[in-house]
Formats: sequence, structure tokens, C-alpha cells
Amino acid sequence: MLNVLLVEDDRDLAMTIVQYLDIQQIRCDHASNGASGLQLIRDNRYDVILLDLNLPRLDGLSVCREVRQAGDDTSILMLTARDQLADKVEGFESGTDDYLVKPFELQEMLVRIRALAHRRSGQVQRLGCAGLDMDLSAQSATRDGQPLKLSPTGWRLLETLLRASPAIVSRRALEEAVWGDEPPDSNSLKVHMHHLRKIVDQGFGRPLIHTVPGRGFVLKEDGDDPADPA
Repeated sequence: MLNVLLVEDDRDLAMTIVQYLDIQQIRCDHASNGASGLQLIRDNRYDVILLDLNLPRLDGLSVCREVRQAGDDTSILMLTARDQLADKVEGFESGTDDYLVKPFELQEMLVRIRALAHRRSGQVQRLGCAGLDMDLSAQSATRDGQPLKLSPTGWRLLETLLRASPAIVSRRALEEAVWGDEPPDSNSLKVHMHHLRKIVDQGFGRPLIHTVPGRGFVLKEDGDDPADPA
């Protein structure tokens, strides 16, 4: 079952959406202001966030910016009565993934929710895990405040692992992320992962990159095989 958060101060509209999504077998939490919505986002994991623009206590654009600055890549669908191009541009620049202008058909909203639920947002500019931080806009990475010097291939591998964390990423998915449909040879990924591990984990006490035998790699604080070299 999909898990959705609706941040909307119009109580009648909110109840209509919650009830409609319940019929569609989609669980929907509701917050009536931006501050409460932001707290729910911090405390829970959602597939999609439905975010009104004009909210009390904290407006939708500010909520959106705070979510992205925290490295949260949950897809956001902005709900608003504003339909001017400048409003949409501002929304996208704040980190929203899609726009739906009020009034809208519930069926259209449902289609967009299901489409967004199958992908993570590409709007996030910061990725992180247990002291490892990656600033995509500045093209810089640090661990515990120390800068990491990454090759272009290492950067792409680390970004792919961080975007998926704590999920496992298959070797095939990592090869496609770096080389597309034409990986160079069977040992190339192993060599690059070895170098990446040295940069990210060596000298930091606990490893973050772990091999999952038969499945691929995972980047997370606690792994099952910290001694596996590649």
C-alpha cells in the first residue's frame, strides 16, 4: 500500500482527498499547516507528499526547500490555485517534482501520485548518511567534515549508492549508472568499488559501504559484512 502525506489547510478538500485515497487503497496522513507537515516528514517515510502552497505557520515553498536541504528525495506534488508560469517556476526551483492546479480532478491527482511513487525525486541537492555528505550543486563530498577526493566514476557510484540508501544496489544497476548499456569489462566495477571504499571508509573507524553477496552493494551505517573488500 502506498503511503502519502497531504499538507492542506482547506479541511473540506483535505477530507475529500483522504477519503478518496482510502478508497483507492492508499494510506494518507494529513497535516493542516506547514510546520506540522514538516514534522511528519521528518518522523515518517512517505512515497509521495501532496503539498499546498499557501499554508499557515510555514508556506509550501518553505516546506519544500527544507525537505530538499535535508536530503529527502521523496517526490512532491504541489497543489495550488496559482497557475502562472512564474509560480510554477518558483515551485520547481524550490524542489517540487510536479504541479497540479486547483480545482483538479481526483482521478488526475491519483494518476500523478502513482507515477511519482515509482521514482525518487531528482530535485534533492544534498545526499547523506551517517556523517557522509554529498552536495550535488557544489560537486563536493565530505565524511565527518573531511573532504573526499572522488574521480568522476567514483562520484557517480557514490551518488547512486546514496540515492538508494539503505536499499541494496545491484552490480548491474551500478554498471548502468556509470557506463550505460556498455560496461567495459567484468573487473572494472570491482576495481572502482575498491577505490571508492578506500576513499569513503579507510581511516574512519566504521565502514559505510558493504557487499551483499549475490545481490550487490549497500551504503548504510550498519552492514552484515564489514570485512568484505569488494
